[in-house]
Amino acid sequence: MDFVKELESKAAKAGKKIVLCEGEDKRVVEAAAKIVKEGIAKIVLVGNEAECKKVAPDVDLSEIELVDPETSPKTAEYAKILYECRKAKGMTEEEAAKQAKDRTMFGALMLKAGDVDGYVSGACHSTANTLRPGLQVIKTAPGISTVSSSFIMVAPEGENKYIPEGVALFGDCAINIEPSSEQLADIAVATAETAKKIAGVEPRVAMLSFSTKGSGNDDKFLKSVPKVQEAVKLAAEKAPSLALDGEFQFDAAIAPEVGKLKAPGSKVAGHANVFIFPNINAGNIGYKIAQRMGGWMAIGPVCQGFAKPLNDLSRGCNVDDIVATVAVTALQA
Repeated sequence: MDFVKELESKAAKAGKKIVLCEGEDKRVVEAAAKIVKEGIAKIVLVGNEAECKKVAPDVDLSEIELVDPETSPKTAEYAKILYECRKAKGMTEEEAAKQAKDRTMFGALMLKAGDVDGYVSGACHSTANTLRPGLQVIKTAPGISTVSSSFIMVAPEGENKYIPEGVALFGDCAINIEPSSEQLADIAVATAETAKKIAGVEPRVAMLSFSTKGSGNDDKFLKSVPKVQEAVKLAAEKAPSLALDGEFQFDAAIAPEVGKLKAPGSKVAGHANVFIFPNINAGNIGYKIAQRMGGWMAIGPVCQGFAKPLNDLSRGCNVDDIVATVAVTALQA
């Protein structure tokens, strides 16, 4: 797709080095080779040659830097970094030496040490196992309290009726399970920033619900509608110039005819391209419906709020998904 090729072209010009932590996964090895061959980024692959050749025997590894935590001369240095980061939490030097050999932790420590510009993992690890090293050693950017994620959703070939740019963003579909109003506001502002800086679209943010402008205010038990309404207010305070509104049902957010009917006067209703889901249930289900039934490409999850670029892959990812995520990570760097 033109959008993905543009991302990859921009990443190539950035000239960044990205670590891929899962040399034991065939898709990751194949993606690493493709990324290097096409000049999208320099790649460090955490693994060893015998293992990579076993899972992907036909892949050319000559331009890929392979690093094995079990034999790397850097492992002891990284263990010291880990110990300094975690000693206040009770970690011993012995525990740090052991954990530094874990591949996802090793990749995060490479990033912490400045030996790479970005980190991508998660093809064969859970989101928790992928992001935990980031939370422990990379930590959040100054002034940021919420680490979140978004998916850059790319329309299938051909004109899309509701998203003329062909690109939308969904957040948060991977990290925050039941975000508070304050966290939802942070997610909205961060996802709008990703839309502008990475996806290259002017964000129009819809805060989603099963209610539109108070139609579901009889939600007496879960209080999910008031939570979103409060998030709209908080996000507007954080980013007063941002085109943001809600709460909206999805049809009111995306379809002009429905937005005009359900939220007359709103500049966002019917024209949104950034969609903030009220919880991970809605978000995860929503992006996978768009991906599997609608044919949209889901790039991400793109992590937001870390001090350095660190991204998680879906375990259902393919080679092209990995390549695109590396391109995004390079641009974040």
